[in-house]
Amino acid sequence: MLKKRFIIHLVLIFQSWICISQELPKIIGDLTTIENNYLPDFSYAGYHNGEVPLPMLFGEIILATNYGVIPNDGLDDSKALLNALEATKTMSGNIILQLPAGKLILSNILYIERSNFVLRGTGIGKGGTEIYCPRPMMYLKDPESLVELREYLLKFDKRQREKENNIDLPFSQYAWSGGMIWTQVPGERVKSYLGKYDQPQKMLAKVIKGRRGEKTLIVSELNNLKIGDIVQLDLFNKDGENGSIINDLYKNIGVKVGSHHWEFPSLPIVRQQVEIVKISGNKVTIKTPLTIDIRSEYQAQLVAWKHLKEVGIEHLRITFPNSPRVAHHVEPGYNGIFLTRVFNSWVKDVVIHNADSGILAEETANISIKDIVTTGDNMAHYTVAMAGVHNVLVNNLKVYNNAVHPLSFNTFSTKNVYQNCEVFSNPVLDQHSGANHQNLFDNVKVHLNVHKDGSYPLFAGGGAPYWKPSHGAYSTFWNINIQVENKLGDTKPFVLNGMEDGPFARVIGVHGNHNFKIEYGYKTYIESTNKSLTKTPSLYNYQLKKRLRNYGKK
Repeated sequence: MLKKRFIIHLVLIFQSWICISQELPKIIGDLTTIENNYLPDFSYAGYHNGEVPLPMLFGEIILATNYGVIPNDGLDDSKALLNALEATKTMSGNIILQLPAGKLILSNILYIERSNFVLRGTGIGKGGTEIYCPRPMMYLKDPESLVELREYLLKFDKRQREKENNIDLPFSQYAWSGGMIWTQVPGERVKSYLGKYDQPQKMLAKVIKGRRGEKTLIVSELNNLKIGDIVQLDLFNKDGENGSIINDLYKNIGVKVGSHHWEFPSLPIVRQQVEIVKISGNKVTIKTPLTIDIRSEYQAQLVAWKHLKEVGIEHLRITFPNSPRVAHHVEPGYNGIFLTRVFNSWVKDVVIHNADSGILAEETANISIKDIVTTGDNMAHYTVAMAGVHNVLVNNLKVYNNAVHPLSFNTFSTKNVYQNCEVFSNPVLDQHSGANHQNLFDNVKVHLNVHKDGSYPLFAGGGAPYWKPSHGAYSTFWNINIQVENKLGDTKPFVLNGMEDGPFARVIGVHGNHNFKIEYGYKTYIESTNKSLTKTPSLYNYQLKKRLRNYGKK
């Protein structure tokens, strides 16, 4: 009798699961589809892997006005702001540098170089804090941390050449780097450009084996690795053009792979910042899953990673003057925020007006960038962009200005998410080449005008040929809402195209106010086109709730 009741109970559970799964896209609701179509777990993106909210109360409040900052007087506040920032470096505990309401004038870079620190304004609306930057960064003192980039641009004669526009100009060092508010670890290299600047890494363990999607590493030569350490996992291609890691990234399907994948064997081609949660003999457990399998030929290692933590920038506006656009890659440096080497940190409630690039992120992990608005008449390069970052969550970004790359996953970016974002002008869901893989565009809404032929390059990917293809396997688009502003009288489906070389993408739930046809690259999994995913509008939220529920949390 008990056995019969148990069987009936299992049947009821199974039937219940079937009812639920039928409401879900097959890639998360059908067992056979799930087994045959790998979908990454993106739920680890964000501050503390999405497991805790962004802090509201933080620590001791230091008033910038006590150091000479005077709003609305029409005078430059740079020296006073720098003095206030410098004073906080020697303070212990959690520190909030509180900016006053009103307009502040900034003409020097504010370097944030300590952990447990918040730069806070009074809000983005009336009665809020505005940081006005009257001069671009090209007129400021050259940053020491960009010496290598400057040398690289000169050595390789990096220039923007447009014969049709009579343009032949050198690249700006601020085309993809730098910001008027800049987090950094002093003296630490952010991005490698030239081999002569390479320094030996402090190796904490050699990694022999690991499986994609799992968290256990088989290691050897443990060297003072401890539970709780935040370290970097590096994987290399030492085997040239036919290296197996290239096949692992792009699934060996014949896409043309750029030369940078094998010309720098001493630099990692895949990297993750990870937290060590367990060490047992030769087994090390990390908190977040691997993006690819680890094989012995990848010569993988765990190395020390210097970084800041618990850094916040919030409740303020950053504005720049109107300026004419000369050309792509020669931007003068009206850049808002540059996040480098920060972990478990955030930017929230910020408006950025007339920037060349609003927020740039490089060599960061576990960051939440939330409630950001970009506006202006200037043509931007980036709005909020990710390059060389891991587990970064951009939530509720509103893009009102024109930008070359409105939403962009750049070189080496992995497991990052644009969630609940909206682009109002000339949208592109850009994947910018350079071994970026397993990133997610989640519940994104875009407004566009289709071309005369009824097409639009929504998936157009940027990047240099030596870093192609546009992305690695398992990049994902989930519940993308397309609002067409023209040609609504047409009856044929509009074609969304632009990506020809991206392998094994997942494109689920592209829909809008018209019918669409999707043209994508190699072996793309496409499901629920022209259907809104009302039951699971956000894959990130779905996966996060599932993970936390498995942990026994609400």
